[in-house]
Amino acid sequence: MSVVGNAESPNAVRLDVRDRWIQMQVRRTVEGCVNGVWGDEPLEDGSDVVVVRVADFDRQSLTVGLEKLTFRSVSDDDRRRRELKAGDLLLEKSGGGERQQVGQVVLFSHAFPAVTSNFVARMRVREHHESSYINYVFASMYMSGINACSIKQNTGIQNLDSSQYLREKMLCPPRVVQIAIARYLDMETSRIDTLIDKQKKLIELLKEKRQAVISQAVTKGLDPDVPMKDSGVEWLGEVPRHWKVVKVKHAAKLESGHTPDKKIERYWTDCTIPWVSLNDTKHLKLNDYITETAYSVSVDGIANSSARLLPERCVVFTRDATIGASAITTCTMAVSQHVIAWVCNQSRVIPEYLLLAFYAMEKELDRYTFGATIKTIGMGDVRKLIVALPPIAEQNRIWQTSFERLRVLDSAVGKATTAVELLQERRAALITAAVTGQIDASAYRPSIEPVVA
Repeated sequence: MSVVGNAESPNAVRLDVRDRWIQMQVRRTVEGCVNGVWGDEPLEDGSDVVVVRVADFDRQSLTVGLEKLTFRSVSDDDRRRRELKAGDLLLEKSGGGERQQVGQVVLFSHAFPAVTSNFVARMRVREHHESSYINYVFASMYMSGINACSIKQNTGIQNLDSSQYLREKMLCPPRVVQIAIARYLDMETSRIDTLIDKQKKLIELLKEKRQAVISQAVTKGLDPDVPMKDSGVEWLGEVPRHWKVVKVKHAAKLESGHTPDKKIERYWTDCTIPWVSLNDTKHLKLNDYITETAYSVSVDGIANSSARLLPERCVVFTRDATIGASAITTCTMAVSQHVIAWVCNQSRVIPEYLLLAFYAMEKELDRYTFGATIKTIGMGDVRKLIVALPPIAEQNRIWQTSFERLRVLDSAVGKATTAVELLQERRAALITAAVTGQIDASAYRPSIEPVVA
């Protein structure tokens, strides 16, 4: 066998043979799964224990985070059978969603009393195996998508068949090599994580700068020396004296939409009228304009519902789930009841300027939202929204200048995001290469005694 190692690593070599590596099922490295328990409300008498949830998984460092621990009251029997110790591996058995699939594994390396929640199972690593190494093996499996075939439910809450998952094959070296590989990966992934964190901080700073540019544009304008006045509106603060502070509804006509009957096929098949709905929220959050939508409706569907055709250059605005995701339509469209459309009176407000104003209202919109499960903003509160309007010529200068500045910032965010993605891909490839013997980490030795399960 001849495998080329990672050329970027100073310890990369060409391996002709994986000496004493054997193939085995992952289940042979752990003592099965012990399901967790949620327990009861905390007693606050000192007897409560930490219940580790999926939300506590640090998916980058592959460990249990400590930011917001949950304390619960757990019976002595449950605690005795389920209590964690340093070196245990925790498997996400249920949960998942749009962002990730279940099957993530993290290492518990703490000394405080803890059990897992009922969505998380404990796996204790067997003798002659190193917890950190097996954790990286699971990470490689997860990143490769092997866990997908063990998921028995893909809608709603996902459930992992842990028995099937643990029957997956792995390459297993002697424990001394496991220790060396784990320490090598600890060091190398730490370096990559530092670079990732720097890029993420840069992205956050750029996004803050972006929001500041928007806020400055629609509350102060472009002239730093213009006389100011109190707007009387908290989120606007002081605005240029010559600007008019008005309710949005006095500058743009407020339109709401509807959903034609989903059971009538002709309303939704081979249609040409774009229909903006919550399915377009992601696009609205990332783009200033919208041309294509997830769903289209027919003329017949519009005629037989409360929806209506709206002209191009409306500013559409989500009012449920994600509040205030906005964009400008580029053609005739219709909207669902979860989306508002503002038809601008362009003698009073330019759509691009109004769009910037909605971007700036992010925190103001949060103040109006309600609902425990699905956030919403009532139409009464929508009608109360206020904007500061400069003259039309000044609006044009403001939005054109602002859009140019935002393009520069967005480009920088895009480059930093790409850098994060490439680093994460490099990290994943490094882990997989190390736990499959494609790079030689045998020269690495631990400076301290590793955790022994």
